[in-house]
Amino acid sequence: MLLGAIWTAKTGQRTRFRENNGRLLRARALLTLAIAAQIMDVMHLDNYDVKILGLLQRDSKISQRELSEAVNLSPSAVNRRIAALESAGVIAGTVCIVDPSSVGHPITIVVEVKLESERLDLLDEVKTRFADCPQVQQVYYVTGEYDFVLVIVVKDMTEYEQLTRDLFFSSGNVKGFRTYVAMQRVKVTLNVPLAEK
Repeated sequence: MLLGAIWTAKTGQRTRFRENNGRLLRARALLTLAIAAQIMDVMHLDNYDVKILGLLQRDSKISQRELSEAVNLSPSAVNRRIAALESAGVIAGTVCIVDPSSVGHPITIVVEVKLESERLDLLDEVKTRFADCPQVQQVYYVTGEYDFVLVIVVKDMTEYEQLTRDLFFSSGNVKGFRTYVAMQRVKVTLNVPLAEK
């Protein structure tokens, strides 16, 4: 943090100020995105990599034989490419997507959260609390009027009311929040659009 002092001539008191942590953190986030883009560029994803990623995004259970036939490479070449993509962090994980309604969590809620302070220790505490909550599917630290956007799944509004107490009211650092209840899940995906070079 950058600290400085201003001397006020009338009262002779010193007042301290510091650079806005929120702006600094958001600038760091943009820098991280730029670095991630450079890493992908350094890895030089070719059309084979893009095709493999596209097929795996659609169906991660596709057999190695089907995958190799689809991209016109040998199974061993496909395995080497997948291993390289995993090592580079391009493939972040392989998961099973569960329909929330089928397991008793039919309500999806999007919440905008505004903080009182973006002091680093308080910000880290809030991030950890949101990330550790099993009902919170996604957490985004964002620019704009609000500081976070959360995507939450719950079984009913009673559960959501309890979550608001645990996530927002128990912390003295949450200034306010706005709730949007989804009427329908029109599209839910984590697929990244890929274009061949």
